[in-house]
Amino acid sequence: MKKILPVILISAIVCFLSACTQTVEKTVPVKTDISEFLGQWTIDIENGSVGWIEVRQEDDYLDADILWGGGSVLPVSSVFLAKDHVLNIQRSNNVVRKRDEANNPVKTQTVTSWLEITRDGEKIKGILLSPRRNALSIDTTVFEGVKLPPVPPAPDPALIKYGEPEQLFNGKDLTGWKLVNEKQTNGFTVVDGSLVNDPVQKEGEQHVSYGNLRTEKEFSDFNIKYEVNVPTGSNSGVYLRGIYEIQVVDSYGRPLDPHNMGAVYSRITPSVAAEKPAGEWQSLDVTLCDRHITVILNGIKIIDNQPVYGPTGGALHSDVFAPGPIYLQGDHGKVAYRNIVLTPIVK
Repeated sequence: MKKILPVILISAIVCFLSACTQTVEKTVPVKTDISEFLGQWTIDIENGSVGWIEVRQEDDYLDADILWGGGSVLPVSSVFLAKDHVLNIQRSNNVVRKRDEANNPVKTQTVTSWLEITRDGEKIKGILLSPRRNALSIDTTVFEGVKLPPVPPAPDPALIKYGEPEQLFNGKDLTGWKLVNEKQTNGFTVVDGSLVNDPVQKEGEQHVSYGNLRTEKEFSDFNIKYEVNVPTGSNSGVYLRGIYEIQVVDSYGRPLDPHNMGAVYSRITPSVAAEKPAGEWQSLDVTLCDRHITVILNGIKIIDNQPVYGPTGGALHSDVFAPGPIYLQGDHGKVAYRNIVLTPIVK
């Protein structure tokens, strides 16, 4: 009897430990490898706009940049893996709740919106939760994304082959052009051989929603040359393939910035300031090839075959490999274009 008890006791302990192990295996979820979320993603947002997210593993923390619809590429407040399989990205903004008689803020709160992202096969999907300004309710936006492959090496300009140049604007009318959104008002007209946009808002009258103007044709990689005249304080932009905005703005005399004349909006800063004063005609020579952009402003190379990692604010679609139109921003300010010539790249 004395010899049997230890054997029974050991057997019971083994059974108990085995049961515990099975319980742990059933109750403890398998954590998602964070590498599944790392990289750059183009985003299709349910309202039809386009976003972009880059998630990075730094030394001992996660970081990310985000583009959501319009505006610039911006850093986020925080990134972390939640619920073992959901990537949570937060963006915070300070909101002034109260001001004193001198209009100085006396009460400010931080309002945070956040994205909850999961993997769905080779894609990601998720929701954006955005507290309204009064913080009494939350708007929910659905989105999905596709991972971008790395940008290829810069193309050798000497090896690029070009087709026949095409005049996109005939100097007489808007043949070959149409509004991106036909429900908006067209502020573009032809004046003395120039394509002029003048989105006038009349005081005391209802706000007019002016639209962007696009080519009817779509293009792959190309070189495009055009001249532009920007009045004082005005702003526009030329979108390559409908996804990359080359900034058109009165930025003469300003420090270098990714929002200045000739910049790839919020993504690539010109290496030198080459813009002219407002009201003067300026020339741009832009090449888009293999996800790299070169910009020559007024005869000076300000962006030299630099990679562009994703769409800019206001992009028409999220596919960086798909053909797309040239489109001109028409909802910002007065501007004039002329001599718009596109030469396709032959591959």
